[in-house]
Amino acid sequence: MVAGSYAGRALGVLGVVCLLRCFGFISCFSQQTYGVLHKNVTFHVPSNIPLTEILWKKQKDKVAERENSEFRAFSSFKNRVYLDTVSGNLTIYNLTLSDEDEYEMESPNITDTMKFFLYVLEPLPSPTLTCALTNGSIEVQCMIPEHYNTHPELNTYSWDCPLEQCKHNSTRIFFKMENDLPQKVQCTASNPLFTRTSSIIPETCIPSSGYSRRRYGLIPLPLVIVTCVVLYVLYGTWKCDRKPDRSNSN
Repeated sequence: MVAGSYAGRALGVLGVVCLLRCFGFISCFSQQTYGVLHKNVTFHVPSNIPLTEILWKKQKDKVAERENSEFRAFSSFKNRVYLDTVSGNLTIYNLTLSDEDEYEMESPNITDTMKFFLYVLEPLPSPTLTCALTNGSIEVQCMIPEHYNTHPELNTYSWDCPLEQCKHNSTRIFFKMENDLPQKVQCTASNPLFTRTSSIIPETCIPSSGYSRRRYGLIPLPLVIVTCVVLYVLYGTWKCDRKPDRSNSN
């Protein structure tokens, strides 16, 4: 019973701490935030209390602060940031790749700091679809061009076609050539900010001089016989009409 009461008290204390964190600052965990290169991004502070003094830092370096009703921006962030002195939200303009890092906000009005990790992403290009013949199968591969190297680990891929293969989220799928091929296959590449789609027609992956998937219909045998008979009769009639005139002209 004593152990049970201790466990209950511990849970109660933990609950109180969580409530204090929620009401004081909502969250104490680092949040992932994504911004587009040369665009703007805003760090939203989920606080429900007025903030009189605010300090934003990138790692240990100051970014912006409000102290004694005065606002100041620092270093490369001068003329590139806006601080909402009521909510504490910070907006960075004209993002650069060097802006990517961890940011945190401090205020004497709250019990903890709020941390954000900023990812700066370039616009995502359309994926490139290529195909090759491998052991009687068509291999279709979907990839973002190599020149795009901004966090490729954040890219995900999905396929769209009526076959089971397209339900797998991977960079490549396979189709058997002896099976019916879909008319079109779409690949969608996406990251937290962008979605791009490209398509390919699997039939175009088969060389014209190679494996042929054309099916030719067979002419029914009775039709062949009837055709031959008709041609024979017509040929005989034509020969009769061509007999020479053997009468002597005196």
